[in-house]
Amino acid sequence: MPLSDLTSLPGVTESPDIATRRYVFNHTMIRVRDLDVSLDFYTRVLGFTPVYKNVFEEAKFTIVYLVLVGDRSVIPDDDEERKRWVLGQPGVLELTHNHGTENEPTTPYHNGNTEPRGFGHLCVSVPDVNAACARFEALGVTFQKRLTDGRMRHIAFIRDPDEYWIEILQPTPLSA
Repeated sequence: MPLSDLTSLPGVTESPDIATRRYVFNHTMIRVRDLDVSLDFYTRVLGFTPVYKNVFEEAKFTIVYLVLVGDRSVIPDDDEERKRWVLGQPGVLELTHNHGTENEPTTPYHNGNTEPRGFGHLCVSVPDVNAACARFEALGVTFQKRLTDGRMRHIAFIRDPDEYWIEILQPTPLSA
């Protein structure tokens, strides 16, 4: 479908206000039960880099911003510079941990994919979806949908420790 068809859909503003031209979609926040377990998953399994951590003791929660970046040398060393840098990047993941939830017997958060449905999933693009899925399998990652399941055999879905779904795809056509 051409872009012109998409931008002419009902409800789509014909031309975005010029004031919004430099806006950047910065991050998505998800709540996690156990910050250490989630950090292990997102760094070891998916390759994210934690960039900034802020502990709010009085409010009893901690946030950690993570990015997928090939060259870590672009991340500033200074804590305040790093905070400014990450808040200007596209595609940041914010993990929010409410202190004490790690002691609850089950995940206290709704993943969006059980009733009532809401939030759907995160998505990570990989250079080779077959290789990535084989690696996830070897790491013991829980799959929601394998490449061989269903009709859409070019995407997979894995689940994080809090049962959030993460779509795995490659932006180029799959090789035979």
